[in-house]
Amino acid sequence: HKGPDPSLTYRPNVEKDAYRNFKSGNLFDRVFNTYKLMHTNQTMEFVKQKHSDWSSCSHAKMSMMDAIMSLDQLVDESDPDVDFPNSFHAFQTAEGIRHAHPDKDWFHLVGLIHDVGKIMSLYNEPQWAVVGDTFPVGCRFQNSIVFRDSTFVNNPDETNPSYKTENGIYQPNCGLDKVFMSWGHDEYLYRVMKFNSFSLSIEGLYMIRFHSFYPWHTNGDYMHLCNDKDLDMLPLVREFNNGEGQEI
Repeated sequence: HKGPDPSLTYRPNVEKDAYRNFKSGNLFDRVFNTYKLMHTNQTMEFVKQKHSDWSSCSHAKMSMMDAIMSLDQLVDESDPDVDFPNSFHAFQTAEGIRHAHPDKDWFHLVGLIHDVGKIMSLYNEPQWAVVGDTFPVGCRFQNSIVFRDSTFVNNPDETNPSYKTENGIYQPNCGLDKVFMSWGHDEYLYRVMKFNSFSLSIEGLYMIRFHSFYPWHTNGDYMHLCNDKDLDMLPLVREFNNGEGQEI
């Protein structure tokens, strides 16, 4: 593999505000349509089915590096910022974190592998069930979810009385590990790593599992579901996303 195009390598001076523009841009229609499909189809029933479909880890066997290289074939249709293969994003994120934390090699590794779960899209899973920001199902969809006002209208869980309250089916402060998140690459890679007894710290596994949960770690929603562990881990997840946001 030739590695990322030098024109796309780490540039630390890119303004943070330039990222995650969900209001305009050349990619807006693609991004909006991906989220509309996601927010229509990601229900509690769907999420439980995906847990059943993917948690046995029986689809393929490969090295982590082969999995990263396979993402040469994937352009993330939910990403409003970039339009190049996700394998580039892996190396750039790792480099951004290495630049900020040169002494934390485990953190560099998290940056390199964090999106490997997107490989599901190469095994016939639609991108709306793989990429993009995640959110809990089984309780009220909060306002900070991307395109919240216009994309959940046809989601049957939106009108389910059991799911319309702030806590929904969950107990307050139950902990995010007891919450069903919309199905995607975060939860899948976390389960792959647990299945294979991957030797990564608890902190690293947590970052992988929740790095796309922007309504929580960036916008401050869903704190009522968090326990002490989640609150302790929140600064680490934010630090990961600070590094991830500097890779272009």
